[in-house]
Amino acid sequence: MTIPMPVAAGADARTYPLIAQLFTKHGFTDVTAANFGAFTGRAGHALLLFTEDPMRFRETLDLAVIVPEIAKTFRGRFAVGVLLPEAAREIQPRYGFRRWPAIVVLKDGRYVGAVEGLRNWDEYVAEVARLLDAPPTRPPAVGIAVKGAGESGAGGN
Repeated sequence: MTIPMPVAAGADARTYPLIAQLFTKHGFTDVTAANFGAFTGRAGHALLLFTEDPMRFRETLDLAVIVPEIAKTFRGRFAVGVLLPEAAREIQPRYGFRRWPAIVVLKDGRYVGAVEGLRNWDEYVAEVARLLDAPPTRPPAVGIAVKGAGESGAGGN
């Protein structure tokens, strides 16, 4: 395996060889805010990889290696889309996951579930298999603390 060259913080994620390979070697779709509806609106399953800046979330590079292996394991079961950090941050609130990077599975454009953060290989295989057999559901809401008039922060009265 080739060791990726260091890239400056804040650089376009595409400058990381492992991320660039997702498009050039594996042929995954670069999903942006502009083409998100077209990509996710297709019939069948889609697996979305939500990336973050690899300098801040090094696990992003791990998933850049793992997702192609997941695609091979489940060959032909889903289309793969990769959301680079800018698009990922914009679209993430729709799916309510809290840990980066994340994989989101959709069926016929509808949310099925997510796998957040880095996992062991056997967990990815089991969870993706489960999600491919699961019906669509409502995505979890992003928790936003709401305080009533006169309430203080955590801990209550």
